Amino acid sequence: MAIHCSRTCLQYLIHLAHDNVDFRLPEIMALLSLRGKQFDPGENFEEKSPFWRLNGLSEEDVKSIMARTVCAKSAFELWGHGRTHSELRTSLLKYPTENMSPFLQKDSTYKINVYTFNKTLEFEDRIKKIDELEYLPFKGRVNLKNPKHTFSLLEDYGMDPNNIPETPLYIYFGRWISDGQRELIRSHSVKNRHFIGNTSMDAGLSFIMANHARVKAHDLVYDPFVGTGSLLVACSHFGAYVCGMDIDYNTIHGMGKASRKNQKWRGPDENIRANLRQYGSEKLYVDVLVSDASKAVWRDGVLFDAIVTDPPYGIRESTRRTGSQKDSVNSVKPFEDYVGDSHVPVSMAYHLSDIFTDLLNFSAHHLVIGGRLVYWLPIYRPEYCEEMVPLHPCLRLVSNCEQTLSSHTSRRLITMEKIKEPEETDALAHLSDPHFSVYQGHNAFREKYFSGISKRMLTGKEETNKIANGGE
Repeated sequence: MAIHCSRTCLQYLIHLAHDNVDFRLPEIMALLSLRGKQFDPGENFEEKSPFWRLNGLSEEDVKSIMARTVCAKSAFELWGHGRTHSELRTSLLKYPTENMSPFLQKDSTYKINVYTFNKTLEFEDRIKKIDELEYLPFKGRVNLKNPKHTFSLLEDYGMDPNNIPETPLYIYFGRWISDGQRELIRSHSVKNRHFIGNTSMDAGLSFIMANHARVKAHDLVYDPFVGTGSLLVACSHFGAYVCGMDIDYNTIHGMGKASRKNQKWRGPDENIRANLRQYGSEKLYVDVLVSDASKAVWRDGVLFDAIVTDPPYGIRESTRRTGSQKDSVNSVKPFEDYVGDSHVPVSMAYHLSDIFTDLLNFSAHHLVIGGRLVYWLPIYRPEYCEEMVPLHPCLRLVSNCEQTLSSHTSRRLITMEKIKEPEETDALAHLSDPHFSVYQGHNAFREKYFSGISKRMLTGKEETNKIANGGE
């Protein structure tokens, strides 16, 4: 049972969405850290559960989380909880009257909602459960359309849809405080986006990345592989100034073939700026430039509050950088040789191991102290181990979350925080500490990805042949 005390020591209940489960805890912890708060869960905390009890927070702290999170549905001031309705009643009757009374006055209006996780109740059953709460000292009037206070009875029936118990595993009752920002997933869907590409980031994941990066108003956020700017859209929603870079001239300028069905070419106003204009954040658009992320084009020194990006994996978008194999063997031509309005630079393969090395080094030199780098790391699951995650002496690994793509591949959302300025010795860190060595296996991700597809296709053909031959 929860230990209740005054309004300065309340417990809150967070009801979480049951998608992107691996990303929920880092998101909530990042949003709490913006308030200078620690994540302090209640007893018997289970990360996979759709309900979390949190301690040590104020109502303003909870509202600030819910004003940004896309992983949580709703938050409640927890009045009581238990494994059975009898335990719930005992817990509610122990809750301090002085904490309840401000919301139960005669001149107030209220309603009670019933929510069940992993089970659907008939309307009559919901009414019956509400009637069973008659022991609570409600004095106001019921108003279902526009109540001053909303209360919720929440029942958890476990997470196995094939084994739903008759009675709930756990029950909660509390005062509703605020809803999360799940609506952003719909309102910012790439289906309705003005300018999209083959690899435009899903809206929900874009906002999760911005939250992991702790992006806030007046920050300067940079995406070195900006593409169609989905991450800039998400970061600008939270008030950050945004800029980016990409080597693809056509994408940056909104030219070439369209990615939408039944549309052959991109329109005259399909570009990243137009995307921000669509969502009312064009004033936060700094600029994007056509350039090579492997080249040093920025001045030395701290520039960015956060770097949020999705590097190319070589699957739907190629991994290229300027240069040629001849340049890597012979001396590089002087910069002057490349100047010219009509010059199109030669490009060569940009290996994934080099992409991540350059990205971490760039972040170490250009992030503010405490600034965060958030990026996706593609993984061949049968070979994955934590040593594959690139590290840097100046960056602390904050979280590592997996999104499964197939039976043999996934990508991991890596969040790192800058803890110190780079020193000369950091450039040689990989020689003294194997943890900082570059993992070359990333370079074979494309081959392993398509080898898995080939194996599945081959297996499918074998099964078809067996059926055609009478199961021999």
